[in-house]
Amino acid sequence: MRTQRPLHLLLSLVFLAAAFSAATAIENGRTTGSDGNTDFIRTSCNTTLYPKICYSSLSRHANAVQQNPGQLARVAIAVSLLKVQSTTSYLSNLTREAGNSPAVEAVHDCFSKLDDAVDQIRDSLEQMRQIGSSGAGDGTSSFRFQMSNVLTWMSAALTNEGTCMDGFNDVSDGLVKTDVSRRVTKVKKITSNALALANSYSNKGMP
Repeated sequence: MRTQRPLHLLLSLVFLAAAFSAATAIENGRTTGSDGNTDFIRTSCNTTLYPKICYSSLSRHANAVQQNPGQLARVAIAVSLLKVQSTTSYLSNLTREAGNSPAVEAVHDCFSKLDDAVDQIRDSLEQMRQIGSSGAGDGTSSFRFQMSNVLTWMSAALTNEGTCMDGFNDVSDGLVKTDVSRRVTKVKKITSNALALANSYSNKGMP
C-alpha cells in the first residue's frame, strides 16, 4: 500500500496538469479569436485621422464586424448616423430652450446642416446594406458605382458638419458656442473615420 500511494498521487498530479493545460488551451483559443477581431479594427482604425476615437467607438462591435472590411464600413457609418442624430436632437431642444438668446439663430442653422447630414449618412448606410445583401453588388462596375454613391454622400455629410459652426462666428455666447462646438467636433471626427473606412473598403474592391 505504501508503494501505491505515491503512484496514486503522481497520477492525480498528472491528470490535474493535463486538465489545466486543456483549459488553458481552450481559453487561449477564445482569447485569440476575440483579439483577432479587435486587432483587425485597431489596424483598420490606424488608417483614419482619429484612430483612438475610431477604435473606442467601433471595438465594441468586434463580434459583428468579424474582420470583414465591408461590415466594418457599414458599422462605422451606422455609428456615425446615431451620433449625428443624437446631436441634432440635442440642438433641437437647445433651440427651444435658448429663447431670445443671440445664439439661437446660429444653433438653428447648425441644426439644419446636421439634419441634412443625417439624410446623407442614412442614404449611405442604405446603399451599404444593399451592397451587403445577397445578390447585390455583383459585378465590379456595380460595386464601384454603389461605393461612389456612398463616398459622395459621406463627403457631403462631412462638409455639412464642417460648416455647422459657421453661424457662430459672430456669437458672443461663449457657453453655448463652446458646448455646441465640442459636440459637433466629435461628430465630425466619427464621420471622418467612417468615410475613411468606407473609402478603404472601396479601394479593396470587395463587394
